[in-house]
Amino acid sequence: MTDDPRAALDRLLAALEAHFHAVSTRRGDEDPAVDDAYDVLADAFEVYDNALLRVHGETLPFYLADDEVDDDVDDAGDDDDDDEVDEDDLDDLDDDLLDGTELDDAER
Repeated sequence: MTDDPRAALDRLLAALEAHFHAVSTRRGDEDPAVDDAYDVLADAFEVYDNALLRVHGETLPFYLADDEVDDDVDDAGDDDDDDEVDEDDLDDLDDDLLDGTELDDAER
């Protein structure tokens, strides 16, 4: 690992170029060259961010998302949890009951 932010930046720029090349010349949805370029880019990003922090006390204004977090975000859109109760819906229902508002069959 390098403590030279300039060298780390050069590596990051080269990794960005390599990633772009891999994506633009992709040979199918599961092209391993794209996955490899992604990994190299992610590593170069972290090396640059760490070098900036060590030498200049600065970080980049963004970060790499964890793969586990991405899986959680993908699952958030699933409608498999239809039997779960949403707190906002309960609050609205309570407000309607307190106001004496008639509930239609869908809200009961």
